[in-house]
Amino acid sequence: MNQKIDLEQLCAEKGLRITDQRRVIAKVLSESDDHPDVELLHTRAAAVDPRISIATVYRTVRLFEEAGILDRHDFGDGRSRYEPVPEAHHDHLIDVETGKVVEFVDPEVEALQRQIAERLGYRLVDHRMELYGVRLSRND
Repeated sequence: MNQKIDLEQLCAEKGLRITDQRRVIAKVLSESDDHPDVELLHTRAAAVDPRISIATVYRTVRLFEEAGILDRHDFGDGRSRYEPVPEAHHDHLIDVETGKVVEFVDPEVEALQRQIAERLGYRLVDHRMELYGVRLSRND
């Protein structure tokens, strides 16, 4: 379900100034198949441009988040983790033993959430669902 989103293009569309270091960070985020935290993002970006400091990464993810092109998640491990704002809604299943994040969409779950909101007298306008679990078998 990993949809590639071009953060550099989104920066241009939002009118953000894109420095060389921001360009590297945007590219690393756009190419990530996981949900990196700032430290991992810094490691990946610094491998491309060793001049990128962790402070630059912190400032850049905050800027991207404020511009609405980056989502911050707290999956219960004490670290903020990031992903480009998805074009289509998805939910997350987090493996509490490994920290692996699995993205999924389930039409039945989406319909049930709308039904629950309506039954309680609401029209659902947005939601975020995170499931936490452990693998049933280690053979996969």
